[in-house]
Amino acid sequence: MAETKREVERKYEATGETRLPDLTRVPGVSAVVDRGVVELDAVYYDTPDLRLAADALTLRRRTGGEDEGWHLKFPVASGIRDEIRAPLADTLPGELAGLLRSRIRDAEVVPVVRLRSARDVRHLVDAKGRLLAELSVDTVRAERLLGGAPGGAEAAWTEIEVELADDEAEADTEADTDAGTALLDAVEKRFKKAGIRPSESASKLARALAETETETDRETGRAPHGPGPDLAPGTAGHAVLAYVREQVDAIVELDPAVRRDLPDAVHQLRVACRRLRSAFRSYRKVLDRDATEPVGTELKWLAGELGAARDQEVLAERLRGRIDALPRTLRLGPVRGRLRSWAAVRARGGRRRTLAALESARYLALLDTLDELLADPPLRKAAARDARAVLARAVLKDHARLAARVDRALALDPGQDRDLALHAARKAAKRARYAAEAAAPTLGKPARRLAKRVKSVQSLLGEHQDGVVAREALRELATQAHAAGESAFTWGLLHGREEAEAAAGERDLPAVWARAAAPGIRAALTR
Repeated sequence: MAETKREVERKYEATGETRLPDLTRVPGVSAVVDRGVVELDAVYYDTPDLRLAADALTLRRRTGGEDEGWHLKFPVASGIRDEIRAPLADTLPGELAGLLRSRIRDAEVVPVVRLRSARDVRHLVDAKGRLLAELSVDTVRAERLLGGAPGGAEAAWTEIEVELADDEAEADTEADTDAGTALLDAVEKRFKKAGIRPSESASKLARALAETETETDRETGRAPHGPGPDLAPGTAGHAVLAYVREQVDAIVELDPAVRRDLPDAVHQLRVACRRLRSAFRSYRKVLDRDATEPVGTELKWLAGELGAARDQEVLAERLRGRIDALPRTLRLGPVRGRLRSWAAVRARGGRRRTLAALESARYLALLDTLDELLADPPLRKAAARDARAVLARAVLKDHARLAARVDRALALDPGQDRDLALHAARKAAKRARYAAEAAAPTLGKPARRLAKRVKSVQSLLGEHQDGVVAREALRELATQAHAAGESAFTWGLLHGREEAEAAAGERDLPAVWARAAAPGIRAALTR
C-alpha cells in the first residue's frame, strides 16, 4: 500500500569546499547530530516528451536509504510537495500509475535520468533530542537515460537540502506551520551569512534534465498538448481559449486528488467540468457549437459519475444536522439509526463508481479530445474580434436569460411548478456567473461585480433546490419509518421546516435578484 508524506524542504547551492555554519545558533536547535553517509541510486521516469516534468511532478525508483521504493511527488506550494511512496518493485505500482493517468493517458513511462548521490546526513534536534529537521549535503552524479540506452550526457554537482521532520511538516495548526517556516527561515539566514545561496533548480530532476540536455533532446522533445493557435492578445479567441485551457488544466490536475480522496477534490473537479460546459455555451460565437456540444455531453457524463456519491453525502449531512438541531423531545423513534441505514444504502458503491469513471476509456478519450480542441480549436469569425465587445455581449445575453427565468418563476404560484422553474433559474444563474468570471480578466471590475451578485442569486436558489431534494428524501424516510411501525413525526416535522425555509427563500429572492439586475451593473460592462 502506498503512503503519503508531506515534504517541506529548501535547497541550496554548494561545492566540495562549502562549509556549513554553526546551526546550534539557530533558535530551538540544541545540537546537530552527524548521521553518516548513505549511498542513494534513483532512476527517474517520465514519458518520452517529459509530460510529468512539465507539470513539476517527479516519479522515481530509488534504492538505498531508509525510504527506498517508488516515490511520486506532487507540488503543493513553493518548497512543499506531497510524496506518495510505494514499496520497491521492478515495475511501476498500479496505485501510482493511476495517479498519473490524467497526464500520461496510455503513454509509457520510461527511464529518463539516473541520479547517484552520496548523502551526508545531519539531524537538527532540540533540547529534548526531538528531531526538528534533516540536513543533507548531496554529492550528485546525473546520467541522462532518455533515448533508452545508458552512456548519455552526464552532470555532477553538490547541493544542500534542509527538510522539516515529519512531525513539523505535517502541521495540524497554523501556529505549527509558522514554527516550521520560522525554523527554515532561521537556517537560511545562517546560510546566507556563510555565503550559501538558494538553489535555482526546483528539484534534482529539473537540474539534471537542464544540465544534460542535448541538441537532439531539444529537437525530439515536444509539449504534450501542442502550442495551439497563434491568437493576438485582446481578441475574443485569445480570452476564451485562455479560460478553456484553465479549466482543462484543472481537470487534469484534480484527477489525482480525487483518486487520493482529498477533501473537496470531487467538488472542484465537477466545478471545472461545469465551467467548461458553460464556456462552450456562453461563447458559442467564438467556438463552434457543432464541435463543442459533443464535448459538453461527455463533460456532463463525467460530472454525473463523480457527483452521485458526493450529492448523497451532502444530503445526508444536511439531514443529520437538522436532526441534531431538534430538541430531544421532538426526536421520536430511532431517527438517527434510520438515517444512517438509508444513507449507507445510497452511498454504497459511490467511490467505486468514481474510480471506475476515471479509469474508463471514455474518460481518457475525453481528455484527449480536450487536448485536441485546444491544439486546433473550432474558432468562428468572432474569435478575431475585440474581446471586450464579444465577451460583454455574451455575458449580457446570459444575464437576460437568467432574468427571464427568474421572472417566470416568480410569476408562478408556490408549488411544484415554481420549484422546477426556480431550479431552471438556478442553472441559468450558474451559467451567467461563470460567463462573467470568464470575462473578468478582460472586462475587469464590472464583470467581477456582476459575478458576485449573480452568485448570491445562485446561492439562494441552490439552497432552495437543496431543500426540495431534502423534502423528497424526508418523505421517503417517513414512509419507511411508518412501514416499520416507527413514528414518522420527526420526519414530518423536518419536512415542514424545510418547506418554511424554502418559502422564506422565495420571499427573499426579489430583493436579491434586484441587486443582480440593477441596470447600472449591466451598463458598466459595455463602457
